[in-house]
Amino acid sequence: MATLRAILFDVDDTLYSTTAFAALARRRAVEAMVAQGLDLPFEEVTRELYEVIGEFTSNYSHHFDKLLLRLPRESWAGINRAILIAAGITAYHATKSELQAFPDVLPFMARVKAHTDLRLGIVTHGLEMKQAEKLLLLGVLPYIDRGAIFISDQVGISKPNPKLYTKALDDLGLAPEETMYVGDNPAHDIDPPNGLGMITVRMRRENRYTEVESLTRADYDIGSLSELVPALESDFGLELGPEAPRADAPADEGAGA
Repeated sequence: MATLRAILFDVDDTLYSTTAFAALARRRAVEAMVAQGLDLPFEEVTRELYEVIGEFTSNYSHHFDKLLLRLPRESWAGINRAILIAAGITAYHATKSELQAFPDVLPFMARVKAHTDLRLGIVTHGLEMKQAEKLLLLGVLPYIDRGAIFISDQVGISKPNPKLYTKALDDLGLAPEETMYVGDNPAHDIDPPNGLGMITVRMRRENRYTEVESLTRADYDIGSLSELVPALESDFGLELGPEAPRADAPADEGAGA
């Protein structure tokens, strides 16, 4: 029977739908700019915004500044450009209040923490504050080992460099063969940890990577964390028992009226 000591997770499109959130937040940002007087069709502004994001990457902090530079000056004549930019930024950030983990995430983490001694952690690619904010908003921190959060910007190593995973393993005192990693991006989340001998889990959420295959095969291929429970019990001898109450749930959740 194999030994498992920890499960580490990717964040984006693994614990929540980055794809759906980004689409919604960007739509609301454009709507807010148009509402403040930007005189162009919604579809045209949206197309230009996605070009900006594609050229400058999603982590660039001045998307809306660049967007206005690319739009006809007459489309916002007489309007203070700072108002338009602030409208887009404010609407985008306001959408974060709706950020939610996938329905299977918190029940799975609560169950693992209630019935096992496994350490749960995060290895994620992105900006330090941006990824930390997501962890707070998603409600996963009650289940995560606070010393097991590794953000590429904070560590100084980006995916797919396997050194990011090695850093996590070394800091946590874990051997690759007793550490599971769950992620959705085949090139970032499967091939690098496979190369180190970690136990890999391919999460096939509905996103741009769903049909993309990794160069190396994941040990497990799932569409929901609940599908991982039988494998944890049969392959690693864990007894997960029934679903446990979530740390963020009211004490009477599930009780009759």
